[in-house]
Amino acid sequence: MYNIKKNIDKIKRGEHTFFLDPTEVIKIKGHLKRNEYNVYYPYPESNKVILYQNKLPKVILFEIKSKIPLRHQDILGTIFSLNITNEVFGDIIVDNNKYYIFVLDIIAKYIKSNLLFIKNTPVELEEIDIDTLKDYHQNYEEYSCIVSSLRIDTIISRITNTNRSSIIDKIKNKEILINHELLTKSSYTLKENDIFSIRKFGKYKFIGIEKTTKKDNYIIKYLKYV
Repeated sequence: MYNIKKNIDKIKRGEHTFFLDPTEVIKIKGHLKRNEYNVYYPYPESNKVILYQNKLPKVILFEIKSKIPLRHQDILGTIFSLNITNEVFGDIIVDNNKYYIFVLDIIAKYIKSNLLFIKNTPVELEEIDIDTLKDYHQNYEEYSCIVSSLRIDTIISRITNTNRSSIIDKIKNKEILINHELLTKSSYTLKENDIFSIRKFGKYKFIGIEKTTKKDNYIIKYLKYV
C-alpha cells in the first residue's frame, strides 16, 4: 500500500510515477480523476507504464549486447542481484536474439556501470533511440480450442485446464485482468481483440470465433504472449 500512496502523492505534486504494473495502475487510477493523469507507454503493448500529468517522464532504452543467447529471466535475475527495485525499470524485451530494457533516467547510469555480466558472460549496455521499439509488438503463439460459450470463465477454464470454480476463486482473488482492468464478473462475454491476463498463466488475446460445430459449440482462436 505504501508504493501506491507514494505514487499517488507524486501525481498530486505534478510529478510522474515510477514504472507501474497493471495491478498498481488500477489501484492508483481508483484514487485519481481521469483529468489528473496521462499514461506513458514505452511501446504500444507495454506491460509496465508510467502515469504523469503534463511533463513526459525521462526514460532510457538500453540494448543489452551479449555474445551468448539470453533469456528474460537471466536478465531480470541479474538486475535484481544489483539491488535494483522493479519500480525503476520497465519491460525487458527479448526479440530475435536482441535484448532491450527500459529504465528511468535516475537509475540509467548506475545500471550501465554495474550490469557487466549475465550468466558469467560479459555484456555491454548501449543507449539507443527511445523510438527504436515504437512499432514493436510482443511475440505470441497462436492456439485454437472448442468451447461451449464465450463467457470468460468458460474460456479460461479451457485454456488453463482447470475447473470453473477455480476460475471464480481467481476472480475473487483479483488474479485476472481484462483489458488492463480487474475482472469482476465471471459471466463477462469475450469480444474480439480483448486482452486478458491470468496470474501464473500469462497474457492472452482473444481473436474470435473461427466456426461453429454441429453441436453448436465454438471453435475459437486466441494468442498467448511469450
